[in-house]
Amino acid sequence: MKTTLQCLVLAALSVACQRVDRSAPAGEGRVMSDTTAPPASPAAPTPSPAPPTPVATKVAVVEGFLTPESVKYDTAQDVYFVSNVNGGPLAKDNNGFISRVRPDGAIENLKFVEGAHNGVTLNAPKGLALRGDTLWVADIDVIRAFDAKTGAPRDSVSLASLGAVFLNDIAVAPTGALYITDTGIRFDDVGNVLHPGPDRIFRIGPDRQVTVAVRGDTLGRPNGITLDSVGKRFIVVQFGGRSVLAWKPGEKAPSVIAKGPGGFDGVEIAGNRLLVSSWADSTVSSYETGQEVKVITGVPSPADIGYDAKRKRVLVPIFTGNRVEIWQLP
Repeated sequence: MKTTLQCLVLAALSVACQRVDRSAPAGEGRVMSDTTAPPASPAAPTPSPAPPTPVATKVAVVEGFLTPESVKYDTAQDVYFVSNVNGGPLAKDNNGFISRVRPDGAIENLKFVEGAHNGVTLNAPKGLALRGDTLWVADIDVIRAFDAKTGAPRDSVSLASLGAVFLNDIAVAPTGALYITDTGIRFDDVGNVLHPGPDRIFRIGPDRQVTVAVRGDTLGRPNGITLDSVGKRFIVVQFGGRSVLAWKPGEKAPSVIAKGPGGFDGVEIAGNRLLVSSWADSTVSSYETGQEVKVITGVPSPADIGYDAKRKRVLVPIFTGNRVEIWQLP
């Protein structure tokens, strides 16, 4: 497991952009005659502008998780749900679990939903979504539903027959349809990350019919997905590329709305901010203007972030650190 996680981190980091020094070369000297006045003393170089200061402040760290992948805020109950892979991301070991955490950082129930207990099957839970009192979870090639108040299993929809490879994140449309990203990655016997593909977004209708909503290389190993209700579109971020994408059901391909360091994982609409986490540079940045503005730095392996709209807090699961960090926006 340790090797697999390390390889996953290295794979994510491999997509990071390399910074290039584009400063102008120093000017060449010139020969002076006896009558040429000496040059004036060189002016002090103009300092480069300091990078913008991150605008969020860390207010709490919650430890004790086992490979936390996603955090979801339940506005109705005022609690946070945390999915725990607890093993290999593709291991069907039935030991995954979902935690309930209070906003003050206290773990209310570490294993609120637990694989192999109380009739639950849960292997490697990742992305989470809420509709009413139903909690939906992406679990390798199955989408599972649980009662958000009791943890009891409610439903499951297998996407195995459609060849689902690595179901990652979920967003819920106003109609109740679910849209799920398939990152299309696997691991070999020694933990190397492979990309058999294809890259897809699945749709599960209210009638539980499963279709492929969009597919293609332009998705760039899609990871996080969220609904932009104002723009009436979905925002999708690339784990294998550097683009933040916008896509509407019915469109054959997404459009690029911003570029960043890549290695993207989670995406959230936070008020008027579009927040995206990046493994490439260990940040959470905003992209609502199309330009990257770093909001949080120093968060290694930031997975599928959540947002507490009541308190204006960003919830960052540290995948390889077995903790969740809570950051306050101004």
